[in-house]
Amino acid sequence: MKASPQRIAVMGSGSWGTTFAKVLADSDPTADVVLWARRAEVATEISELHTNSTYLGDLPLPANITASTDPAAVLAGAELVILAVPAQSLRQQLTEWGKAVEPGAVLVSLMKGLERGTDLRMTEVIAQVLPVDQSQLAVVSGPNLAKEIARGEPTGSVVAGSDRDTVEWIARACTPSYFRPYTNSDIVGVEIGGIVKNVIALAVGICDGMGMGDNTKATIITRGLAETTRLATALGGSAETMAGLAGLGDLVATCSSPLSRNRTAGRLIGEGKTLEQVAQEMTQVAEGIKSGAAVLDLAANHGVEMPITQAVVAVIEGKVGVSSMARMLLERDLKSEEIH
Repeated sequence: MKASPQRIAVMGSGSWGTTFAKVLADSDPTADVVLWARRAEVATEISELHTNSTYLGDLPLPANITASTDPAAVLAGAELVILAVPAQSLRQQLTEWGKAVEPGAVLVSLMKGLERGTDLRMTEVIAQVLPVDQSQLAVVSGPNLAKEIARGEPTGSVVAGSDRDTVEWIARACTPSYFRPYTNSDIVGVEIGGIVKNVIALAVGICDGMGMGDNTKATIITRGLAETTRLATALGGSAETMAGLAGLGDLVATCSSPLSRNRTAGRLIGEGKTLEQVAQEMTQVAEGIKSGAAVLDLAANHGVEMPITQAVVAVIEGKVGVSSMARMLLERDLKSEEIH
């Protein structure tokens, strides 16, 4: 059995990157977990005060977490590299510091988005930019609201990848008492589940902002899972994955929690805020706003019908007002709920 990684690089010091660094550090207090931060003051705070107040308030971080603004220094000697940058900046970031990744290092994506312009999943972007084998790539996804996990509240998640030994090695590296990773070989399904749920959460948030009730939101969540499943299976993913933590689990958490960035962004849009106003009120990116059009484009290219995604994108792009979203969905032709 391969020994646990003793040096782990986490590229991105936002809420989820910092929280996952805590998961790794708590799992093995002897491991050297190093975060890459854009801003010097954030790196200094993490290393010296062991907090990241911008994203996690005064919650203490383990002593074996440090941070630096130098990506090459962070990546030096790292056997495991966790990627937690905004999805739309991944290609540029990898181009800038990808050469510093150690040969043979395992790369894990925490990102839940499609690249605009290419419609590529994050593991596909990584494979396109870096000379890595598929066995070196994996994804972590599930009902993972960062602040709850950072507080040590129990959750499950999924580690997915094509190589069983690699996936199990990653899972062993992130098993503190409050975080339970399950393994899965369906990297396509796990990524698609994490991507589309952001768009569905926007729809739920818009309904929330408009004052709609739980029946409406439950309908959006349920039918949102159906269209996520259609896209995942069209791309070669498994419908069974969509019934698990990376599908239904992530969807329910993101659509129901006030901690969800996408639901919050949707609520602000439903209240009549512009995208500019939404961006001003939120400190973090709502990935569904960025990836929605790419999801719709990917669906169209594979002949997959995604009416909720279509309605959300129409609202985001200003083609229809929020009051028209429900009408767009309700005026569709009647059909069976059965999946064929």
